Amino acid sequence: MIESFLKDTEQTDAYAQKIGKFEYANQGTIFLDEIGELPLSLQVKLLRFLQEHTIERVGGKKPIQLDVRVVAATNKSLASEVKEKTFREDLFYRLSVITIDLPPLRERGDDIVLLANSFLNRFSQEYNKINLSFSPRAIQVMKEHSW
Repeated sequence: MIESFLKDTEQTDAYAQKIGKFEYANQGTIFLDEIGELPLSLQVKLLRFLQEHTIERVGGKKPIQLDVRVVAATNKSLASEVKEKTFREDLFYRLSVITIDLPPLRERGDDIVLLANSFLNRFSQEYNKINLSFSPRAIQVMKEHSW
């Protein structure tokens, strides 16, 4: 999603009107994956949108008001990125209205087995395989893996 956002905002060919991703998301939600990879130059544009809820098309003459919920995800610690000055502090606070910290699988213990069993059940039904299960050794290997 970030790649699409970058392409839309960097495009300078204003020959025809083009609706961007944020406009398509009007009255809905846009998901920005890997927000921690967004260059500082584009962080300014995203911050401006979050503050003003408006966009201006390339070659446009007037701002367009939008009602878009923004959900963002990253595998980085944005707080650390802010300290390192690679992520804007003001944008960090704008995005951090509701934060869900999801620890990596390696830190979630028995969730690994629950997830594996869930996938096994789902795909065994899909492929008409019955009575499938993991051996005790397979479960042990899953728990010991570094994920």
